[in-house]
Amino acid sequence: MKARSRIKAMIINDFRCDYPCTDINKDIIFPRIEINPNIIEIVMISEAPPLNRSNYFYESISGSFFQTTKMAFKDAGIIINDYEDLTNMGFYLTTAIKCSKIGYLVSAKTIKECSLRFLKTELAQISNIKIIMCMGDFAIKAVNYIYKEKYGRNPIKSGSTYKIRNEEHVLNNIRFLPSYTQTGDSFNIEKSKRQMIAEDIKKALTHSKED
Repeated sequence: MKARSRIKAMIINDFRCDYPCTDINKDIIFPRIEINPNIIEIVMISEAPPLNRSNYFYESISGSFFQTTKMAFKDAGIIINDYEDLTNMGFYLTTAIKCSKIGYLVSAKTIKECSLRFLKTELAQISNIKIIMCMGDFAIKAVNYIYKEKYGRNPIKSGSTYKIRNEEHVLNNIRFLPSYTQTGDSFNIEKSKRQMIAEDIKKALTHSKED
């Protein structure tokens, strides 16, 4: 078992972004990892922070982001009771963009700008990543922007998630798993996606033991 550690995702009130986004709220959350990053092997990236910050990752186990993530792991046959359980399994949770959405969609320009400014820096804090789970289209796009800038190609091919999720996506010894978001209202609506999320969580754990 991994050493018990704590992650604190800080809400940085003095942190500012000057990019002129029009499709997000200016309520940036930039996580700062307060653990030994070597214990993290699986990064699970969902879409965007919630409007209510108390629902964000690592804030409260009663928050909606933890509750739907808990259900996703239960669907995969894994019981988690708090964020420490996830850390001890080698998981770190974050979002592709760092401000909450105004509407349902966010432009590709916003995702690219946010991922290259903030998500790239966040991921660079973790030195032992084996698997990146891209939970939804925002995350897939964000990860492709980051790794294409660094290595010259997208780690995840284009296509509908249900068509590409069972293919191998590997770049620089990191395995990328395109999946669906485990946060937000849609998680409890689309049962087929819940099943696929559960399958992808089990797949990530299996690969982390093999790699």
